[in-house]
Amino acid sequence: MQEPSQRVIFHVDVNSAFLSWEAAERLRLAGGPDLRLETAAVGGDMASRHGVILAKSIPAKKMGVRTGESIGEALRKCPSLILVPPNHTLYRQRSRQLMAILEEYTPLVEQASIDEAFMDMTGTQWLWGEPVAVAHTIRERVKTELGFTVNIGISVNKLLAKMASDFEKPDRVHTLFPEEIPEKMWPLPVGELYSVGGSTQKVMALLGIRTIGDLAKADRGLLVRHLKKQGEHLWAYANGIDVSPVLEKPPESKSIGNSTTTAQDVCDHETAHCVLLSLCESVGERLRAAGMEAGALSVGIRTSGLQYFSHQMVLPAPTSVTSELHEFACLLLDQLWDGKPLRLLGVQAARLLPQGAARQLSLFEKRDYDREAKMEQAVDSLRKKYGKNAVRRAVFVEREPGKGEFPLKNGKG
Repeated sequence: MQEPSQRVIFHVDVNSAFLSWEAAERLRLAGGPDLRLETAAVGGDMASRHGVILAKSIPAKKMGVRTGESIGEALRKCPSLILVPPNHTLYRQRSRQLMAILEEYTPLVEQASIDEAFMDMTGTQWLWGEPVAVAHTIRERVKTELGFTVNIGISVNKLLAKMASDFEKPDRVHTLFPEEIPEKMWPLPVGELYSVGGSTQKVMALLGIRTIGDLAKADRGLLVRHLKKQGEHLWAYANGIDVSPVLEKPPESKSIGNSTTTAQDVCDHETAHCVLLSLCESVGERLRAAGMEAGALSVGIRTSGLQYFSHQMVLPAPTSVTSELHEFACLLLDQLWDGKPLRLLGVQAARLLPQGAARQLSLFEKRDYDREAKMEQAVDSLRKKYGKNAVRRAVFVEREPGKGEFPLKNGKG
């Protein structure tokens, strides 16, 4: 159990959110059947077979149906699949109702997505009792009052709470305190660690890293050589280290972003990373011009089959430095992309903060952030005075015209 001085963080995650919300609404209106007990999924429509699977029931999962795959693929695996078109109005309503319940227990609720949130419950045991008991109270209230189930993970930081909520589902409460890491987290496959994507998992396999415990005990220098800055973050995560705070309310929804539709399909990581660099240059320049830094970053992709996916993260420290934005954009892409040809890539900076906001220094940080920031401001000045091509990155100069620089759409302000 946690010490009184430790933080207490909950991660609340709706079980198969869209499907659960559809099922609860149909039960409320018509009394059944319960889609959660059927081979059912939310996404697209049966007639056109367009779109992707957004959520699936446990019986559909047992039939091999996967979130993110095309409707056609899902129906080939499970021809009897009950397909329900998405109802985003309903989902937003249920999400608001869930957050209202959570905010009754603490003002520090950070909504991470439409179906998940972090709660900072530090010190609230004097009001509500021990963390596990109050988590069960919240879980039961959601089920009774709203008609759907949630998993709640409890720990001393956001990372471990999120990992705990992913343990056995549905309708469960799990703890993952630091002393429980060797038993509960280290034996898991490394691919189950938050932010380890398919390509990273392949690199780790070549290094002999197959479990989260292997990663936790690995040499940090080896990880950095093969995975750059991502290696440091993953080593910290494998050891349960995460200092990110639960943010009561995100700053204004203002964001700065850019996207591009490429002339040809992007099929390899080198080209995709180059596109992201071009986008991050534009986003970074606009952030610096506005005197702002990004506290969060998202990457969106559209495949040649017109399927759209996105992934986002809160940055360890606010930044407007292009190279840092690019590192995290590549990390997000590698977690998100399964290798299918891409036609569109986008980068968006959010949770904007005034330039010079307090920066938490990493124990492993070796880069000179201030030096990079001043260098980029100098480049901005040169480009403003002499034109965009006055200073260009070597990676773009080396590529042939039309391949190295990618046409950008107007960014989102």
